[in-house]
Amino acid sequence: MKTRAILLSILMLAAVALAADVAGKWKAEFQTPDGQTRSSLFTFKVDGDKLTGTVSSPRGDAPIQEGKVSGDEISFVVVREFGGNEVRINYKGKVVGNELKLTVDFGERSFEMTAKRVTE
Repeated sequence: MKTRAILLSILMLAAVALAADVAGKWKAEFQTPDGQTRSSLFTFKVDGDKLTGTVSSPRGDAPIQEGKVSGDEISFVVVREFGGNEVRINYKGKVVGNELKLTVDFGERSFEMTAKRVTE
């Protein structure tokens, strides 16, 4: 039983070690489904498999909610107000080197964007 607990601990540590390094700032310039060009700045903080931070855009800053990191994949939610209504925006993506490939879903709309790591 003790060996099993040690093995489980080692596997859990290995999974955390293999997680992509997503912490820091990432900038995306993208085209929305209605053809407008926009930009967003993502500031990520990682604690184990938990992802927190903010998304900054011309609409202001919004906190990341329900953020998760699993290996090189991330997911999170941002809630914004549009026309007096709260809209839930779902982000799901994969870290590939210094790029973050994201799929953004809100309502019945969806689009892809690529964010690049900001080096300061």
